[in-house]
Amino acid sequence: MISKEITILGIDPGLRVTGYGVIAHQNQSSRYIASGVIKTSNEAGNLASRIKTILIGLTQVIEEYQPEVVAIEKVFVNTNPQSTLLLGQARGAAISAAVLKDLEVFEYTALQIKKSVVGQGHASKEQVQVMIQKLLKLPSVPSTDSADALACGMCHANISNSLANLGVGNRMKGGRII
Repeated sequence: MISKEITILGIDPGLRVTGYGVIAHQNQSSRYIASGVIKTSNEAGNLASRIKTILIGLTQVIEEYQPEVVAIEKVFVNTNPQSTLLLGQARGAAISAAVLKDLEVFEYTALQIKKSVVGQGHASKEQVQVMIQKLLKLPSVPSTDSADALACGMCHANISNSLANLGVGNRMKGGRII
């Protein structure tokens, strides 16, 4: 079965650094297009300008690379509720950039992403970096934020393949096929 190539934007949201990775995927094969980070100002109490930087930065990435779908990491509830709330706001800015461009957004937990790319859900950041380098045939190991974003895109590609092989399309809700 030959399917058309799809461009996937993976996003690893963060308030200080948001990673992005763009891959092209067709059938069982993925290729690297681009990756990088959007860094925000370190000024304390400047949340609104950080959110704006993330929104504008990802909008520019979307306009440049024209992805068809976005895969983003879900926020996990951390021991520090304030950090979780702030990360959620960065994630909201990233999702807003995608939906303002009419892109469908798929969400994956860190466990799903690591299991899909490395084979184990509790893989280290270094293991993710090395696997992304190998899977996408990169000349060097990407930064942790870029690697996490590329891994998110690869997770979506892998899950899309699995769903297509089952003949159920590309629909998931809450980690379940619908």
